[in-house]
Amino acid sequence: MTIEIKAPTFPESVQDGTVATWHKQPGEAVSRDELIVDIETDKVVLEVVAPADGALSEIIKGEGDTVLSNEVIAKFEEGAGGSAGASSEAAPAPAEEAPAPAAGGEKIAMPSAKKMAAEKGVDLGGVEGTGKGGRVLKEDVMKAGSAPAAAAAPAAAAQVEVAPGERVEKRVPMTRMRKRIAERLLDASQSTAMLTTFNEVNMKPIMDLRKNYKDLFEKTHNGTRLGFMGFFVKAAVEALKRYSAVNASIDGNDIVYHGYQDIGVAVSSPKGLVVPILRNAENMGLADMENNIRDLGLRARDGKLSIEEMTGGTFTITNGGVFGSLLSTPILNPPQTAILGMHKIQERPMAVDGKVEILPMMYLALSYDHRLIDGKEAVGFLVAIKEMIEDPARILLEV
Repeated sequence: MTIEIKAPTFPESVQDGTVATWHKQPGEAVSRDELIVDIETDKVVLEVVAPADGALSEIIKGEGDTVLSNEVIAKFEEGAGGSAGASSEAAPAPAEEAPAPAAGGEKIAMPSAKKMAAEKGVDLGGVEGTGKGGRVLKEDVMKAGSAPAAAAAPAAAAQVEVAPGERVEKRVPMTRMRKRIAERLLDASQSTAMLTTFNEVNMKPIMDLRKNYKDLFEKTHNGTRLGFMGFFVKAAVEALKRYSAVNASIDGNDIVYHGYQDIGVAVSSPKGLVVPILRNAENMGLADMENNIRDLGLRARDGKLSIEEMTGGTFTITNGGVFGSLLSTPILNPPQTAILGMHKIQERPMAVDGKVEILPMMYLALSYDHRLIDGKEAVGFLVAIKEMIEDPARILLEV
């Protein structure tokens, strides 16, 4: 039976997509739910899987072609695949015998697993497959550890021979997502009256609190780790309640004030910077925030975020400190009117009650749209964040 393979249903905010990679070619055997093609949009890479066991009979949209929502991109023949004349009843036989090639260093692996293994330099022969019939999944490659990748790196580097003084260049087209990120950043800098104000915060109280309660917190909340981001999200929620303009957005000639706090947390992924949203963060406890932040971060790294999870948001937090940034001016994420930048915790000599003390300090940066937010509100908001981080009891008491 012939089945039409269609592009996923895109939300209203996404007009079209681009065929990124065909993982299967016509006539190649495919198992049900096996990845066959990646569709790249402005925000995420969507995976299209096989509807049944069989094989592609025709590819209508090649790599690089633009596709619309639900557009037919290929035709699939259910029960086909394998050698010519092979029956569907005989098809399971190779899967049953799949473990046999392991002696030769080969294993049955999903295309996404092969791709990740190639990128990370992981030997699939040493990866234990947890999928059907012992197949190696993408998650199995991730769990294999970084040691094999580190060992393979020198070998890969040794293959590249460049003569002394030779000037090598490589030209590649921008991915659709990177192009969209560039457009949004340029638009933010050109269409907003962006200004940045700075402050610094003593992280010692939070660090002491975390040190004293991290084990109990993890035990009480089923393994949830107590990090710093949860405190900043919590502090931002309370500060946004006091300064409504910072939580607002501009829509044409109107100001939209939001009675909720949907906090975007900027995450670096292999495809570029993405901003998944913690919806209704005002209703979350610290453990819920930490759980959601970790989950969103892991799925962003693996390209598993949905478009809905990155749409909306009333305020954004970005943490350049994880990469060692000491100070920066974050760019707005329109139509939001403000973004908070966290940075590296750095020990510095500080004057405390007339004495010099070495304290773990962090610079905070708040970039804001001056068309809506005045300096007084921006500085007041940032000071409120600082006060709550330096005295965590304020977060609990909402003072």
